[in-house]
Amino acid sequence: MNMHLRCTRRLDLIIARINQLLESMRQLMLIFLTVVFLGWGFLPEVALAQSQAAPTIQADKELVKPPVKQSSIQPYLDQVIKNLTEFKLANGMKFIVLERHQAPVVSFLTYADVGGVDEPNGKTGVAHFLEHLAFKGTPRIGTTDFKAEKLLLDTLEQLDKQITAAKAAKKTEEVTKLQAQFQEVEKQATKLVKQNELGQIVEQAGGVGLNANTSTEATRYLYSFPSNKLELWMSLESERFLEPVLSREFFKEKDVILEERRLRVENSPIGLMIEKFIDAAYKVHPYRRPVIGYDEDIRNLTPADIRNFFANYYVPSNITIAVVGDVNPKEVQRLAQIYFGRYKSRQKTKANIPVEPKQTQTREVTLQLASQPWYLEGYHRPAITHPDEAVYDIIGRLLSNGRTSRLYKSLVEKQRLALAAQGFSGFPGDKYPNLMLFYALTAPGRSVDQVAAALRTEIDRLKTEPVTTAELDRVKTQARAELVQQLDSNMGMAEQLLEYEVKTGSWRNLFKQLDRLAMVKAVDVQRVAKATFTSENRTIGKLLSQ
Repeated sequence: MNMHLRCTRRLDLIIARINQLLESMRQLMLIFLTVVFLGWGFLPEVALAQSQAAPTIQADKELVKPPVKQSSIQPYLDQVIKNLTEFKLANGMKFIVLERHQAPVVSFLTYADVGGVDEPNGKTGVAHFLEHLAFKGTPRIGTTDFKAEKLLLDTLEQLDKQITAAKAAKKTEEVTKLQAQFQEVEKQATKLVKQNELGQIVEQAGGVGLNANTSTEATRYLYSFPSNKLELWMSLESERFLEPVLSREFFKEKDVILEERRLRVENSPIGLMIEKFIDAAYKVHPYRRPVIGYDEDIRNLTPADIRNFFANYYVPSNITIAVVGDVNPKEVQRLAQIYFGRYKSRQKTKANIPVEPKQTQTREVTLQLASQPWYLEGYHRPAITHPDEAVYDIIGRLLSNGRTSRLYKSLVEKQRLALAAQGFSGFPGDKYPNLMLFYALTAPGRSVDQVAAALRTEIDRLKTEPVTTAELDRVKTQARAELVQQLDSNMGMAEQLLEYEVKTGSWRNLFKQLDRLAMVKAVDVQRVAKATFTSENRTIGKLLSQ
């Protein structure tokens, strides 16, 4: 669950050339990370649906930051646990409430336990599409006359079906006629839409950060309010998912999403590389599919597909909500019962997710495109619930966490084979067995094969040489500091609590992670490295310049 972006600039004449190269590297790295995020959902910021009116300021920062030193962390965590309340409504919807009274703000995160892996075959991108449409409003929000709008929206759906049938029958004249009718009806429907009304309501009430994101395994909706707007949030968020109008501006939003895919995949060499790489690494598990969806699938999605997906997965028992900030838990529970208690209990559809068979030989994919050369290397590893999760975390940090990491010091600083060398665990998700992925941007005059050999040397060292106590202590300190930093904001805390609650079965595992990291020993690193970093478990990706 950790991602690291490095961009460095240097000086002067000889260094001017390096500056140009590093700037190119920075742009490519940003493209790479954006593609990873938007295409496969590695982190919560994946497939970001831009909120309709989201100010850029941050309103959920605490006035008192948690401590980082080992000796002082536990009292802080104990206080957090003491101030945390959880409850479940009769319909199965669960709430986690953390009191933090240092500032009069509160952050809300609605976590739907559904993402790209749950999509039916041939319907990729439906989870991400639904997330976009969740900002379009309800029968009362986002329209000037819903009764009239509804008739037009139904007409658009019928015309779309007729156009599809006419195209299949190759009736060109009929297609042209139907498309003209469609455009006229769509224009009428658009006149009845109150653009971005949800965002405007939130902003006018002092709310910030209205946004959402879809990953391989979850969809998250988030924003923050002044603490005296608790009931307004309850009203807006409950109605948003009680009666969403999922056909409003559906066809316009489809064009937006198709353009996103063109920008980040079809027109991006590294985007194409990632799509081919993940397809090679997985044979049956839906991790192999991009969260944004395949072009053909997106084009064929209909409002009925979105509604069916919503009905199947947006059920109360599949939604968990975190409320973190200046609130009274009893008041949160009272209001939750009033507003979210209106939801009828329904059974969640269980996605048929196949188990990925064990990889038995090296897989490799090579692309030659107009791009700087990139090298990718991935290894299958267990899910976040595996007992060795903390060991994989430590291994990732040893190899690629910052300028003191082994890959950076060896490939970038010492050998100057790469402009960047990084890696992370949990790609493209971590709820199911996933990948530990490494990647490098090749330096001018160097080849991807040279980078591959050097990267392999550093990986093999973990198998043959015990990690020193000093190095192990350093990365443990980094891990501890990063975790505490993530919990520094209300929203950061909400995100982490929900990730652990839904994926591991309890939010308490978030705080147990520190103990698990502290217990990792050099022999654990060596044992896991030997078991994981084998040639038969390896997938290689080479993006070569034309």
